[in-house]
Amino acid sequence: MIKVGEKAPNFTTKAFHEGDFKDISLSDYDDQWKIVLFYPGDFTFV
Repeated sequence: MIKVGEKAPNFTTKAFHEGDFKDISLSDYDDQWKIVLFYPGDFTFV
């Protein structure tokens, strides 16, 4: 479990960017500020 103040573990996921899906990793953005948002209900019929 991640606790406040700890670094997030590296992960790879798909992202939609400029009209196409591509694989990105958290480590692609080292030395930059990051905000990570999750939308578990996107693209579903819930």
